Amino acid sequence: MNPLLAQWNGLEEDEAAEAILPCCGSRRWAQSLARLRPFHDPEELLNRSDEVWAQLDVADWDEAFASHPRIGEKKAPAGVTAKSGEWSSHEQSGVERASEDVQERLRRLNEEYEQRFGRIYIVCATGKAAEEMLSILEGRLASDDATELREAAEQQRQITHLRLRKWLGL
Repeated sequence: MNPLLAQWNGLEEDEAAEAILPCCGSRRWAQSLARLRPFHDPEELLNRSDEVWAQLDVADWDEAFASHPRIGEKKAPAGVTAKSGEWSSHEQSGVERASEDVQERLRRLNEEYEQRFGRIYIVCATGKAAEEMLSILEGRLASDDATELREAAEQQRQITHLRLRKWLGL
């Protein structure tokens, strides 16, 4: 068994929820996973995470989305855990190497996205250059509300998987 998972399985429920919260940002997700313990291996945790995520409502999803800084911003939103902010900074590191023009276009289109959809633009940024994230953003601005919500939720699910793996030291 993964030693970090074994340790987490042994925590009190509230402690376990707080410990896993930086991986997603939704309190209901974290509390639900804490109640479902014990998990025998990381794969079981990932699978149950997906099941819980799929059952959450839009408000829970929005809470998770809001735990991320905008693409290109270095500062995490208020109330976000230090670990989540650290992960976001690393995940978005591709933006720092982008030209000023690309960074400015990302900023403008982030604002347009927020006005259109009422939430921040979220993308699984790990391994993506700023130009790729900008291209994805341009394409997603053409989506209808329902399609975009599903895509944002899928991006958050992917981010959560990456963070769970980091959290477990995998």
